[in-house]
Amino acid sequence: MNATESSSPKQWSVLQPLPAPFLVEMARQAEARGITGCFAAQVMGPPFLPLAVAAGVTEHLQLASGIAIAAARSPFETAMAAIDMDRISGGRFTLGLGASVRSWSQGVFGAPEHKPVAHLKETVEAVRHIVRGAHKGLEPFEGEYYRADFKELQPTAPPLREEIPIWVAALRAPMVRMAARIADGLIGHPMWSIEWTLESMVPELDRALEAAGRSREDIEVNIWPWAAPNPNEAEAIDDARPTIAFYGGVKQYESFFDAHGYLDVARKLQQGVQRGDYMSVAHLVPDEMVRTFVAVGEPEKIRERIGKLDGLADSICIVPPAYGLSPEKALFYSIAIAETCQP
Repeated sequence: MNATESSSPKQWSVLQPLPAPFLVEMARQAEARGITGCFAAQVMGPPFLPLAVAAGVTEHLQLASGIAIAAARSPFETAMAAIDMDRISGGRFTLGLGASVRSWSQGVFGAPEHKPVAHLKETVEAVRHIVRGAHKGLEPFEGEYYRADFKELQPTAPPLREEIPIWVAALRAPMVRMAARIADGLIGHPMWSIEWTLESMVPELDRALEAAGRSREDIEVNIWPWAAPNPNEAEAIDDARPTIAFYGGVKQYESFFDAHGYLDVARKLQQGVQRGDYMSVAHLVPDEMVRTFVAVGEPEKIRERIGKLDGLADSICIVPPAYGLSPEKALFYSIAIAETCQP
C-alpha cells in the first residue's frame, strides 16, 4: 500500500553487525515496537549476516539489505544470497541494491571499471533471471559486465518466491529514473535533504514513472532521513558534523553538494577524506550545512521536519548521523529516535 495525502509512512530501522545477544535484542525490540522492517547496510562486509540472525528471532519483521553494493560480488552470488535470505525469513526479504562510489566499489572492493547506472541495471536483470530460473535450468546471460553460460549448473532447490522484491538506492536523478523503470522500490540516500526530496527527487520519480508507463503504486518509496533528537541543539549539530564531513568529502558527490550551495565546503572536506582522516575536517562543516541534511533539536522539531514526508514516502528509515559517535552517543540517539518517532 502506498502513501496517501493523509497517511504517515511505515517505519524501518537499521541493524548493526553487533554480537549476537545485542543483535537479537535489537531485532526483537523493533518487532515489539511495531517497526515494519529492518535494514542491514554494506559498508565493509555483506549485509546478509545480521539479517539472517534477525530472521531467526522474529516472525513478522520485514528484512532488507540497505544496501548490498552491486559491484562487490557476482550477480549470481547476490541472487543466491537473496534466495537464501528469503527462505530463512519465510518470505520477508527485500533485496536493496546500490552502486556506491568508485573510490569504494573499485578502490576498496576492487571491482573493474564500470558505469554505475548501467552496471546496477544489469545486476537487477541478472539477479531476476537467476532467481526465476536457477531451479529450472538457466539460459545463458550475456550482459556488458556479467556473462555466464550456466552449462554445468545443477538445478537448485526451488526458491520460496520466484519474484523477490528489489529496491534500488539513489542519490541523483539518473538512478531515480532507472529505479522508476525497473525496480520494485526506491531507497533515498540519507544525504537527501527534505527539500531535495520534495523539490527534486519526488518530481523526478513521478516524471520517470509516467514515461515508463508505470503508476506510483508500482513502486515503494523508502527515504532515510538523518535525525539527531537532542534538547541541546548545539550538541546535536556538533555530533552530526563528522557524518557530513565523511560524505561531503567524497569527490564523486561534489556536484550534489554544489547543488545545495556547499561546493567550497565540500572541496575543503575532500582534503581530509583523501588522506583518510575525515574527522580532522569535521569542524569545517558549518551549522547550516548540518541543518540542511540532518533534523536536529527538540523532538517536536524533529517530528515537524520529518513529517513533511507524510503522503510522499511509503516508508522511512530514520537514522542517526553515526560517524564519529561513541557507542554511548550512538545508543543515545537511537533511543531518542525511537521515542521521538514511535510508530
